[in-house]
Amino acid sequence: MATTEAQLEAVTMKRVTLRIIPFLMICYFIAFVDRVNVGFAALQMNSDIGLSAAAFGLGGGLFYITYVLFEVPSNLAMAKVGAKIWIARIMVSWGLVSACMAFVVGPYSFFAVRLLLGAAEAGFFPGVILYLTYWFPKEYRGRIVALFMVAIPLSSFFGSPISASLLQFNGLLGFHGWQWMFVLEAVPAVILGIVAFFFLVDRPEGARWLSEEQRQWLSGRLAQENSSPEAKVGHLSLWQVFSNKYVLAASLIYAGASGASQCLSLWQPQIIKSFGLSDIQTGLLNSIPFGVASVLMLLWGRNSDRTGERKWHTAIPLALLAGSLAAAGLTGALVPTIAILCVAVTATYIMKGPFWALSTEWMSAGVAAAAIAQINAIGNLGGFFGSYLLGTIKDATGSFALGLLPLAGLSAVGFVLVVSLSRQQMPSGSPAASAAH
Repeated sequence: MATTEAQLEAVTMKRVTLRIIPFLMICYFIAFVDRVNVGFAALQMNSDIGLSAAAFGLGGGLFYITYVLFEVPSNLAMAKVGAKIWIARIMVSWGLVSACMAFVVGPYSFFAVRLLLGAAEAGFFPGVILYLTYWFPKEYRGRIVALFMVAIPLSSFFGSPISASLLQFNGLLGFHGWQWMFVLEAVPAVILGIVAFFFLVDRPEGARWLSEEQRQWLSGRLAQENSSPEAKVGHLSLWQVFSNKYVLAASLIYAGASGASQCLSLWQPQIIKSFGLSDIQTGLLNSIPFGVASVLMLLWGRNSDRTGERKWHTAIPLALLAGSLAAAGLTGALVPTIAILCVAVTATYIMKGPFWALSTEWMSAGVAAAAIAQINAIGNLGGFFGSYLLGTIKDATGSFALGLLPLAGLSAVGFVLVVSLSRQQMPSGSPAASAAH
């Protein structure tokens, strides 16, 4: 019977993975291209519409203000109306708004569309993380989240040369190259949003592509895990979730890696081009750190699942991130800078699979929707402050490296929190423990 159940588990999880993950990866690939292609647009757009480095940094960061504000309501709405409807709605709306970036004419219209884009995309990532908890038992989540999130570095690995190439359309039919880039890269989001409505299934119980035996096994396994008393954050009110120390700590831990990831995605093309390179050369070199990160992200997440170890698989990348960002000011040459960026970018991505596996293991099923959304929302504030501070410091000092130091400090704080919190046991009299029992 044990062999039969093991075979049933292997076949079921392989089918679920192949059905769900490739499609979600493609969706997130497009989402991230539409979020960060403004970094390549800046190579032409900033001079065309009169954006200073500080204004570009502010506009780049404003995305995260509305993204944060709408994150929790979006995830709660998805939990109520279902994933396929909500994910489809998000994708179509962000595609349409992203296309509107082609028509900004100055700082204020740039700020406005970035705010709209944040509101439109809010909820996609935490919604998918929540959706994955509906389909994958916890022992699979490190590798599955890493597999899904590898779409982020892949979006920059493939998207960098594509975006740089689209900039060469400059002057075609009277439009700038950056305008063509925004419109052409927005179309896939709308198409995929329509496909998502017909392709996704909300829960395993409704999956006709699984056999009855497979549906029953997966539903039973997930129900058993969801009733486990081991969660550090049990069934709490919405306010208790927001103020829970594990949720707040996870948010701060994520802020360092997420802020650095978003900041580098926006600013790295300008950092590289500052060495006197062409747009095409910048696009090719910009893709290198993301290519390295794509491979190591999968290996790191798989190793975390194989060993069952989460703490150090999350903490070590944060230490590497803090060190590499702090070291950015030690060189003014191209090759060492690319090497430092490879370490920093890789560190931001390899920690994400183990981090989300660790943090979702802290949560009970009843609080997962709100907790995941808050962690991602507050974590992404690192993107706002990081981008804005980098632009402001760059204008004041002329140095990109100095602008990265605040994120280095935040990553170091995250390292300390992961190590300290993972050692703690849930107090027997805590609200989480009481609710869990």
